[in-house]
Amino acid sequence: MKFPILIINFKAYENSYGEKALQLSKSIDKVARESGIEIVVAVPSTMIHRISKEVSIPVFAQHVDAVPEGAHTGAVTPEMIKEAGAAGTLVNHSERRVRADEIDDVIKRSRRLGLETIVCVDRYELVVPIGLLGPDAILVEPPELIGTGVSVSRARPEVITNAVEMVQKVKGLKLIVGAGISTGDDVYTSIKLGAHGIGVASAVMKSKDPSKVVREFVEGAKRAVSERITGT
Repeated sequence: MKFPILIINFKAYENSYGEKALQLSKSIDKVARESGIEIVVAVPSTMIHRISKEVSIPVFAQHVDAVPEGAHTGAVTPEMIKEAGAAGTLVNHSERRVRADEIDDVIKRSRRLGLETIVCVDRYELVVPIGLLGPDAILVEPPELIGTGVSVSRARPEVITNAVEMVQKVKGLKLIVGAGISTGDDVYTSIKLGAHGIGVASAVMKSKDPSKVVREFVEGAKRAVSERITGT
């Protein structure tokens, strides 16, 4: 992963699968190539193979199961998503919480396979204990703001600043923030406060013009990085 980074979680919306998902992924890929900003799409497992063959941006799974290969009907393992073409996976999303030992197992297996991991947590106090397990990044999302359109950067900026302080205690760990992010200004503020990127779902997936929204996010990210570099 390169930073700053935008993580777009397709979840299970009506445009998260089939031809609609493919076309959406291609439009996001175009924005990423034109802007030079890293954009990751986290797609349903059924779409990983199809989308990864058609785009240059990293394609992540939304979830994997911490079970060994064998008799586990319906399970999706790290080995399966690797074979399908995934570059990594989300872990412990607020809608798919797992135990700490399962997080640890997924991180270790993913690392052996060359897959990247982004572990989601619901509060900044978990950044260090989960970060010590060795994920590539931590995504902090206050669950009460998810899907509200009221961003963490506006409603609870202290979550970001506190998480920034915590992430500095774990060497190499990157911080992504999310929940309610819906404008380029939300992205700008999040990164200006010290985050390495943002995670988003509904603002893109429910938009009538997803590409326009993604472009606004990219411009917010570029503006924040520019100001951090110049010290303004």
